[in-house]
Amino acid sequence: MPSATLLGQALISGVLAGGLYGLLAMGLSLSWGLLRLVNLSHFALAFLAAYIVYELGTSYHVEPWWSAAMVVPLMFAIGAGQHWLFDRFKVNELASLLITFSFAVILEVAIQLYWTADFRRYETEYATRSIKAGPFYIPVLELVLCIVAGLLAWGTWLWLRRTYVGKALRAAAEDPAIAAAYGVDHKKLAYLLSGIGAAYAGIAGTFIALIATLAPAQIWAYLGVVFAVVIIGRLGNPMGALLAGMLIGASESIAMAVLSPAWAPVVSFSVLIAILLWDPEWL
Repeated sequence: MPSATLLGQALISGVLAGGLYGLLAMGLSLSWGLLRLVNLSHFALAFLAAYIVYELGTSYHVEPWWSAAMVVPLMFAIGAGQHWLFDRFKVNELASLLITFSFAVILEVAIQLYWTADFRRYETEYATRSIKAGPFYIPVLELVLCIVAGLLAWGTWLWLRRTYVGKALRAAAEDPAIAAAYGVDHKKLAYLLSGIGAAYAGIAGTFIALIATLAPAQIWAYLGVVFAVVIIGRLGNPMGALLAGMLIGASESIAMAVLSPAWAPVVSFSVLIAILLWDPEWL
């Protein structure tokens, strides 16, 4: 049995790792919950952003935070452009799943052609920094990630519930016809929301570039667990996505410490199955 210190460190590391799950899940949760579009290219956009941040940092010595200032608007434009295509061709939920999967595969191939299939690591001076808190170590980058994710989740939650635009989006998701009768322009709001979701992928990609080892095939590494996070956090709920991400991250980390790394996905999907069996209407 691992020591209390090891379990405590595993819990801290898992919660912080779950911040990335939550950040990746936020944009997907918004598009799925409020637009009824399942965007599988969300993960590819995050990795495209990560590779751009890597390229700007290693080839042009641009600080990652300045790179993020360029990448995030680019992802917003791509997300809004994607929704324009969906709207133009009247794409339904199932078709969106297939189209965005195809787009993700195209992006994966494009990334591989430009950057090759080699593993790449963006080394920065603060990548290994950590804060010592008693017997525990808190990685600075992961802590910053969780703070950013928390601020985004809280801000988005307030925006959806306190502003006219947010309330209009929620109303249109519930009943587009009635919302339109009250003057809600669902199309313009959908472009905005799609852009925001993709921008969140850009922010997540910036942190992926700094924390993870990059390879084109890694695009699919987060797919299963992030889908579980989206469902556990409930569709269209950014705060729920972040908290679910931290729950899954902590569960995986403790499972790896107590059992073995092979048990991590088992734990994630066991939590999902248990919740859906307990409440089939959870979504």
